[in-house]
Amino acid sequence: MQLVECVPNFSEGRNRDVVDNVVAAIQSVKGVKVLDREMDPDHNRSVVTFIAEPDKAGMA
Repeated sequence: MQLVECVPNFSEGRNRDVVDNVVAAIQSVKGVKVLDREMDPDHNRSVVTFIAEPDKAGMA
């Protein structure tokens, strides 16, 4: 099985509800595992780290 790691950045680091919705959307794809999430309110950025098979990662 081949896995890829994805580390997308989002321009939202202050509103936890928005970030929770982003993470929930990523987690809703079967076979995707969220490894970490970080919010940086000073720079208004968030990072979500996840792994999945390549076809599933594209869906997330």
